[in-house]
Amino acid sequence: MDKILILDFGSQYTQLIGRRVRELGVYAEIVPGDSALAGSPLGSRALEGAKGIILSGSPRSAYESEAPAPHPTAYASGLPLLGICYGIQRMTLDFGGKVARLGEREYGRKQVRIHPRAGEPAGSRDPLLAGLPEEFSSWMSHGDSISEPSPGFEVLASSEGGIPAALCDRTRRAWGLQFHPEVSHCEGGMRILENFVVGICGAAREWSMEAYLDEVSSSVRAKVGSGDALLLISGGVDSTVAGALLLKILPRGKVHLLYIDTGLMRKAESEEVMRNLRALGAKNLHMVDAEAEFLAALAGLEEPEAKRKAIGDAFIRIQEREVARLGIPEAFLAQGTLYTDLIESGKGVGAKAQVIKSHHNVRSPLVEAKRGAGRVIEPLDRLYKDEVRVLGRLLGVSEAVVRRHPFPGPGLGVRILGEVTREKCELLREADAIYIAELKARGLYDRIWQAFSVLLPVRSVGVAGDERKYGSVLALRAVVSEDGMTADVYPFETKDLLEISSAITNRVPGIGRVVYDISSKPPATIEWE
Repeated sequence: MDKILILDFGSQYTQLIGRRVRELGVYAEIVPGDSALAGSPLGSRALEGAKGIILSGSPRSAYESEAPAPHPTAYASGLPLLGICYGIQRMTLDFGGKVARLGEREYGRKQVRIHPRAGEPAGSRDPLLAGLPEEFSSWMSHGDSISEPSPGFEVLASSEGGIPAALCDRTRRAWGLQFHPEVSHCEGGMRILENFVVGICGAAREWSMEAYLDEVSSSVRAKVGSGDALLLISGGVDSTVAGALLLKILPRGKVHLLYIDTGLMRKAESEEVMRNLRALGAKNLHMVDAEAEFLAALAGLEEPEAKRKAIGDAFIRIQEREVARLGIPEAFLAQGTLYTDLIESGKGVGAKAQVIKSHHNVRSPLVEAKRGAGRVIEPLDRLYKDEVRVLGRLLGVSEAVVRRHPFPGPGLGVRILGEVTREKCELLREADAIYIAELKARGLYDRIWQAFSVLLPVRSVGVAGDERKYGSVLALRAVVSEDGMTADVYPFETKDLLEISSAITNRVPGIGRVVYDISSKPPATIEWE
């Protein structure tokens, strides 16, 4: 099968590049950027079927002494190269150009203008930019810029500040972009990637979710063998699809689904979860009421990372206890971890990824121990949320489950800012249930990627009847996104926000004020903690 190799230098967008390439129907494989691509066991696999190489971004500056650099075998492969952001800066330095921190940094949407090509008809384009208008909106995210292109490189387009935005050296078969075409906010980004992957590299469109299902099924069967698999299941989209996958590819008697009611779930969540899991046809379905244990673990904790780790450790402690009780101590631990969880936790390919936030099923010390022993199965760890939904439909998971908004593994523990108590959980559950019900009643739920409420650690004065009272402040969050890596605020009509706010403050004693979060991602994350 034809594929595109992506060299990872630690960018939060590396896997998103791979996902976009897969959207084009071409297989993408991500490898550490400094790994040899030939002359090693990794290399013999990496170059097999490769039609081109993409160099990812990085949180580092290319001119730093310890900045990651591609292994020389990447340049020696003779394959077409595309450097994105840090990738083109690294290529610029490696080929004799200069990169510097200029006075103007470029973040967010920036206009890019394509240069006329000397001696060619008006409107002609380099193959990388074919089909794009003369000026388009890009998505930038860099503090360093190319101050002097490498010898042999032509500047194809510049940003509104006159900074090189697209370059090429046809002799080396090398192209570069200072902006991020993989991000949905970039106008024509998919066309640019298609121009490179299909047009310049000539890769055949042979990749599909069916192909992914075949591949992951084989790898899971090989790893588990005749053993048991225990899935810690929350009932959300990710873990439910992971459960459906395991039940499809392994003997059902060997698959155990363990649902732990943490007391941090949404209103009536546990009943709904159990109904959905029974519908999957599971033979071994176990439920544990652990509210008291989780609340005790969270007592006195206010810092987000401390709460996440406490929740993660509690999950694994209870899981280990239940495994012993169920008589399956050697079972593999299966999780519905997505790649967004891994990269935000600094677990991207290689050692360069940065930590945005710890996910309870990724960086918890006890999970790390399981992972180190090779006893963890994560069949969705190369997929994004929308791809998981596609896989869920392929596996026959109900549309009601597939369309559910994402819900964090730590649940309300990271939607209650500050210390978590049973009273705060009840307050947030009631308010959030009204919010979601209102969205569904207004036909808005399916237009939104994720919506939820956050209980803030502040109180605000208000008036109830003729009485002056202090009530808690509730923040509403609603975003639109394709993959969770970037997100825009949902543009509510003012009437909807006013009526939803009124419904919450009138029906939930203790909530005195409602605010709406208007922060996009980046710079904010979707969740508050």
